[in-house]
Amino acid sequence: MASTDNRSSLPYPFLRQEFLDALEDSQSACVETGWQPIHLSLTEANNRALMPLYLKDHSMGEYVFDHAWANAYHQNGLEYYPKLVSSIPFTPSTGPRIQGSQSSLTQAHCQQFFEEVLVVAQDTAASSWHLLFPNQHQADLFDDPRLLKRNGVQYQWFNRGYDSFEDYLGAMNSRKRKMIRKERQDIKSQEIAIKILEGTEIEPQIWQLFYLLYERTYAKRNGTRGYLTEAFFKQIAATMPEQIAMAVAYQNQVPVACALYFFDSEALYGRYWGSAGEFSYLHFELCYYSGIEFAIQKGLNRYDAGAQGEHKILRGFEPVKTQSLHWIEHPQFRDAIARFLADEQRSIEQHILQAREILPFKKPALNPTTGQYSA
Repeated sequence: MASTDNRSSLPYPFLRQEFLDALEDSQSACVETGWQPIHLSLTEANNRALMPLYLKDHSMGEYVFDHAWANAYHQNGLEYYPKLVSSIPFTPSTGPRIQGSQSSLTQAHCQQFFEEVLVVAQDTAASSWHLLFPNQHQADLFDDPRLLKRNGVQYQWFNRGYDSFEDYLGAMNSRKRKMIRKERQDIKSQEIAIKILEGTEIEPQIWQLFYLLYERTYAKRNGTRGYLTEAFFKQIAATMPEQIAMAVAYQNQVPVACALYFFDSEALYGRYWGSAGEFSYLHFELCYYSGIEFAIQKGLNRYDAGAQGEHKILRGFEPVKTQSLHWIEHPQFRDAIARFLADEQRSIEQHILQAREILPFKKPALNPTTGQYSA
């Protein structure tokens, strides 16, 4: 196992070839599951860039929701599917969406990719193309008037130079600080201990338990077994352990719950969790607090704990905009979707302002003499 402390060499995990290969080799993202790979690549001199591209006949596993668009097409006697998607399947984490040297990537390269997408769309009769969760740099490089921009909201934790979890709590107001301490104490009262395992420290029996709990979580949520197969987790455990960690909860030395993380040189990414029973506050402990502690320990700048979850706000996760780009072939529907996105954008801006007002951090004090707020 490579040293996890050598973080300067750790790339964005979800665009690693090992991760993409595991999705396809394990039959998690394949024709049968509605994720037909048609990846695009550009080669220039000795540099090769690859953009994941999938032909899809549904909108599941994307986390940028366009079901209303599909319904509108259907109601007007038109076919929304198939469509083209450039994303990391089942992974709503912002990051690069083109694999290769990021410093040499230009707007011209992205324009080439876009033109190639349009050719594939024509060949496959795809209604549209959707670039989901690109980082700001790559989103800006796809600067074409035919692309509609859409924003969403997630909640992420930011490391403000904290030395410890207690140091982080010190930035909060008293009420929320007491709430979190009470929740963490309740974990101890249930005789639960948490251990974070990295890479090859995660033994096969823990991976097996994790997958059983992963299936249990999805079965309770929607009656399915989840998007990812057991073979997927086995493959990433073998091929990219240096970017994987797992928080494991033990009750009386028996593992009862797990949460899976990925990380790179900049951020921690919380992905999946599961529990063998009902334990108060254990979800918060494994998916939020233990992740924050791990991020502080590793000196990571932020913690992306996944999509949704407005209850994260009271625990210090700040609202951030996500983005996606959309090409819609049908001109009338493109105009209608553009109007929808303008209305949606106003709602998102308002939500972010409201969410920031209820963050649990101490408000700066006003100095009555100078009229200035303290830092």
